[in-house]
Amino acid sequence: MQTLLGGPLAEPAHSSAQIEVIRQTMLDRLASGGDAAFPQIKRRILLVTDLQGLWYLRSDLMGALSSLHGEFLARQSIEEITGMFEGLLPKSMFSRPRRH
Repeated sequence: MQTLLGGPLAEPAHSSAQIEVIRQTMLDRLASGGDAAFPQIKRRILLVTDLQGLWYLRSDLMGALSSLHGEFLARQSIEEITGMFEGLLPKSMFSRPRRH
């Protein structure tokens, strides 16, 4: 079944560590003024318990970062964060090819 969805997912122990790395990266990007301006997003990032939850929070984070720093810098941050999910989620969740 995993093959049909785009390959195997990461090992649970590995993905737990990656969840924390991704979470911290998202919080770091929001920290430059955004944690006070967007406390609900910070709270959601802190409370989500799985990779899929963090994956779907990227759009909320993009909106907050765009408001704070402009779309160009926000998109750079989100592209970096998106790259952190590679190999951890099925390829089918990556709807568009990433630019290099």
